[in-house]
Amino acid sequence: MRFLVRALLLLVVLAMIAAGVGWFLAGREPGPTIAITSPGEFIGQAATLEMTVATPDGQLTRIDAVLEQNGQPIPVYSHEGSPEAPEGAGAAAPTSLAISQPLGRQAQPALVSGPARLVVTAVRPVLFGLRSASTTVTKDLQVRLEPPRVSVVSLHHFINLGGAEFVVLRATPEDVEAGVRVGDAEYPAYPGSAVGLPDTAARVAFFALRHDQDVSTPIAAYARDRAGNQVTTPIEHRPFPKKFVQSKIPIDQRFLDRVVPAIASQTPDLKVDTGSPEGLLQAFLTINGQLRQQNAETIRAQAAKSAPEMLWREAFAQMGNSQVESRFADQRTYFFEGREIDRQVHLGFDLASVQHAPVHAANAGVVVFADFLGIYGNCVILDHGLGVQSLYAHLSSLGVKAGDRVEKDAELGRTGVTGLAGGDHLHFTMLLHGTAVNPVEWWDTHWMEDRVFRKIREAGGAR
Repeated sequence: MRFLVRALLLLVVLAMIAAGVGWFLAGREPGPTIAITSPGEFIGQAATLEMTVATPDGQLTRIDAVLEQNGQPIPVYSHEGSPEAPEGAGAAAPTSLAISQPLGRQAQPALVSGPARLVVTAVRPVLFGLRSASTTVTKDLQVRLEPPRVSVVSLHHFINLGGAEFVVLRATPEDVEAGVRVGDAEYPAYPGSAVGLPDTAARVAFFALRHDQDVSTPIAAYARDRAGNQVTTPIEHRPFPKKFVQSKIPIDQRFLDRVVPAIASQTPDLKVDTGSPEGLLQAFLTINGQLRQQNAETIRAQAAKSAPEMLWREAFAQMGNSQVESRFADQRTYFFEGREIDRQVHLGFDLASVQHAPVHAANAGVVVFADFLGIYGNCVILDHGLGVQSLYAHLSSLGVKAGDRVEKDAELGRTGVTGLAGGDHLHFTMLLHGTAVNPVEWWDTHWMEDRVFRKIREAGGAR
C-alpha cells in the first residue's frame, strides 16, 4: 500500500514536471511571421497596407494593426481566428493570410502630417490553446497630406502630331517626381541642373504627341510625391495635325528567301518554319508582327539607361548625301502575289546613299545598344540624355559597342540589308523614353534653338 502511494506521488510529481517543462517550452514557441510589403516610407491621403501573416500550423488567434501618432493609437485592421480553408472536401487549411487594407487620411481621418509608427501584432495558440505565442512588427512612417506643387515656367509650346516638345517646370518639394502626361503616356522630367538651371525646384522634360494619338489629346504637367499625393496642371500648347503617307509594299518569294531565314537564325526564341514557301510566308508575318512588338519592347527598355543630363549642344545631323526613301509614320500595307497580307507602321526614316556607306552619330552620346535586333538587323542605339535617344538600323557592320561614348559624326558602322531591309539603307529614328518621334524636327537648327535652347536660357540656363 505504501509503495502504491509513493508510486502515485512520483507519477504526480513527474506529471507536474512534464507539465512545467511543456508550459516553459510552449512559451518559447515562435509567433506568427509578419511580412509588410506596403506602404514604403510614406503614406498620404490614400495608400494600402499589404502584408502576409503566416503560421506553421495555420492557427491564428488574432491580428491587430494600428498606427501610433502623437501618443494615440489609430486602428487600421483587426482579425480574429484562423485563415479559412478553401471549399472542397479534404481541403487543407492555409498556413498564411494575405491582407490588403486601406491606409491613409481617407481611411484614418485622425491622421495628421508628421511621423507615425505602424504596429502589427499577430498571435497564435500553442499547447492546445492553453498558451499563446505572439509577434510584433513595427515600421516608422512619414505622413504627407499636403499635395505637391507644379507649375509651367516656359512659354510657347507648339507640337506636331508625331512630334516632340520641350518644357521647363517648377515642382516642390524637391523630392517629388514630376513630368508631363500626354493622354495615357507619361514623360518624366529631370532636375533643372541637367541643363544648367540654378533653381533647385526647376525640372525639364521632353514629351511627345504620338503619331497614333488624337491631336486634341490633353497635355498636362504632373507632380507626384512618395506618399501618392498627386497634382496636375495643363500645359498651354498648340497642336498641329499631320497627314502621314500610306504606301503599298510588295514582297516576293526572293525577298522571303533572303530575309526570313537570316532573321530566324539570329533569333533563337523565334519558333518558325523556314523549310517551305508557305512556312516562310507565315514566318514573315510572325516576324513583321510578333517580333516587331518584341523589338519595340527592347527599344523601350533602353530608355531606362538615359543619362540625367543633356549630352548635346546643337541640332542633330541627317545622314550626309542621303536620299529619303521612306518617311516617319508611313502607314504600310504589305502585298504578296497581289493579295494584302499585313499592315504595319514604319516609325523612322529610311535614308539611302551608296552601298555600305558610313553611318555617323547624329549627335554626341553614349552607346546603350549595339547588337542584332530582329527586324532592325544590326542596330545601334545612342543615348543623348534626358530620355532622348537615336536609333540606327540595318547596318552591315557595327563599329561601336555598348558603353562607348561618341562625339557627333563618329562612325558607328556601315549601311546594309540586315533585318527586314529591301535594299541597302539606313533606318533612322529619334526616341523619347522609347517612343518614336519624327526625326525632321531634331535635324532642324531653328527648331532646336527655338523649341529647346531658348527656353533654357529664358529660365536662367546658359544654353
